[in-house]
Amino acid sequence: MPPTEEKARALPSLHEFFAPGGILASSSLPYEYRPGQLEMAKAVEKAFNERRHLIVEAGTGTGKTLAYLLPALRTGRRVIISTGTKALQDQLYFRDIPFLESLLGPLAVCYMKGRANYLCRYKLTALRSQPILSGLEEIDQYRQIAAWEAETETGDRSELNELPESSALWHKLDARTEACLGSTCPDYSRCFITEMRRRAQESDIIIVNHHLFFADLSVRQEAAGAPDAGILPEAAMVVFDEAHELEEIASNYFGLSVSNIRFEELARDTDAVLRGKEGGDKLPALTQQLRDRARLFFSELPMSGDGRQPFEGREEYLETNGDLYLSVRATLRRMEDEIAEMKGVDEAPGIRKRVARLRTELEFLLESTAHNMVYWMERRAAGGLRQQGRTTFLQATPIDVSELLGEQVFEVIPSVVLASATLTVGGGFQHIRKRIGLEDAREMVVPSHFDYAKQAMLYLPPSMPDPREPDFPAAAAEVIRRVLEISKGRAFCLFTSYSQMRDLYERLMPVLDYPILLHGTAPRKALLEEFRSTPGAVLFGTSSFWQGVDVQGESLSCVIIDKLPFAVPSDPVVQARMKAIEESGGKPFFDYQVPAAVLTLKQGFGRLIRSLEDRGLLVLLDPRIKRKQYGKTFLDSLPPYRVTSTITDVAEFFEELESAKK
Repeated sequence: MPPTEEKARALPSLHEFFAPGGILASSSLPYEYRPGQLEMAKAVEKAFNERRHLIVEAGTGTGKTLAYLLPALRTGRRVIISTGTKALQDQLYFRDIPFLESLLGPLAVCYMKGRANYLCRYKLTALRSQPILSGLEEIDQYRQIAAWEAETETGDRSELNELPESSALWHKLDARTEACLGSTCPDYSRCFITEMRRRAQESDIIIVNHHLFFADLSVRQEAAGAPDAGILPEAAMVVFDEAHELEEIASNYFGLSVSNIRFEELARDTDAVLRGKEGGDKLPALTQQLRDRARLFFSELPMSGDGRQPFEGREEYLETNGDLYLSVRATLRRMEDEIAEMKGVDEAPGIRKRVARLRTELEFLLESTAHNMVYWMERRAAGGLRQQGRTTFLQATPIDVSELLGEQVFEVIPSVVLASATLTVGGGFQHIRKRIGLEDAREMVVPSHFDYAKQAMLYLPPSMPDPREPDFPAAAAEVIRRVLEISKGRAFCLFTSYSQMRDLYERLMPVLDYPILLHGTAPRKALLEEFRSTPGAVLFGTSSFWQGVDVQGESLSCVIIDKLPFAVPSDPVVQARMKAIEESGGKPFFDYQVPAAVLTLKQGFGRLIRSLEDRGLLVLLDPRIKRKQYGKTFLDSLPPYRVTSTITDVAEFFEELESAKK
């Protein structure tokens, strides 16, 4: 019998753990029996044992994490748990697992991030003899990293508290796949990725995030069974927590992206790794030619300003500018040929593979006629030291990932559990199941443990103009001002666009007496820490603050949302998906845009009530939720908040909260 099965038999039953008077009740946690938590744990265990798929909406406060962790441990087989964010990964590994170990004893659990989070020891050594450190700052960072390398056990850059997020040097030293020498590397036995793989092979539970899961799946597909492909071991079961993010993240990894930065980095790394090696005499001239031709190619793409734009006229572009594309492709081919002639140079095969991959991806983006792809471009301001000026991307994204996910995930993995606080629209799973290709699965809705009717009020201000009208910003500013005066700050103001956020910030900054924190002025983690520690603070945020943010207590007593969060209809991927739905006889707005916006709104409102003690106000400034037919779908999908359109009710609600504290 495998050791993991012996350990599984020694674990308590679900009833012994979750029931009143059980192990959880005698723990250090504030305990209250949650029937939904035990029922979910039973459903997860049944799905694992019967090799079935399960989709669960478990509202905030149901204790869903423990409800899948204990059944996973009890299987006696390896289980991968994939989260939507690194923040939840950290919570699982550094909070939930130690808590379980305090009750159950030591557990075999591994924590894995993407390769770019880890140091490559070979690159660190090689860089000592390469003149590519840029300035005193990089030299200082190199010394810091070199000293840390001698001490670290994991090689995880998160241990380097003083290293800026924007460090250009780290990108020259990380362990990304395309620059990896694999088992031929002289540092292979002491490589941090090798060590992480070893720990994973010895673990019963492996905690990853969705980005790593799908990146690993993509690498395995390309490598077609090569022994060093991917870093995740085989697993009998997978739990996707925050499963509402699967479609978008899978779309990124089933698609392709080529940027001007990739060309610059390929030229730089080729120079750094192969310069002076036997047989590479022509490479310096070729890498410079690649830089020059790639810059000209990207500068001539038919783009109007920054942002995401469709690339529909690829044939017309090739007719007029095909020589630019062909010259870049020819240079890549010549680089492949030159590197192939470098016999006995260990680093050459990895660089050649990287050149070939960039060439084939560029060919696909310019020449492919794949029917399930939308081709688009994006130009945006580059951030940090690594990327100066503008970064231009050529992208291909699947219009529909349901078949791909079905074939490569749900038909391959015996048991998949999908969990999130936001999966249903109007009480059903039809939308999410169709979007991700989940055909055969059990369904379960676990009601929240919170009493939303008592803990939260939803304010829908009357007489608001339509958000598309020019007088909306002024009206929104006035409502936000009045509400914040009543709530005494302590609020998140969440916006559907950066421009709308800036507009309202500039209108309210002169008239509010509360500290205002603005998304983009500091890292998200720093803004959240400042928000928690600053009395009466108000945080203005966009997309990344709508989910994965947990602020409990009075610091967050109000969440204000400007508009129903419909996807931007001019976005090329959204356009292509809506067109595909229309061509198949569906109604794009009601079949795609409304359900997606419902899930996003539920995420945004979900920032407010995070514990049994939390109380607070939700505000939606968009009158369409009451005036339009589709508004009922939004209201029917939200928890049973108290709803009001009267500002005096809002004032009385906060007066009640103040009285209850006395």
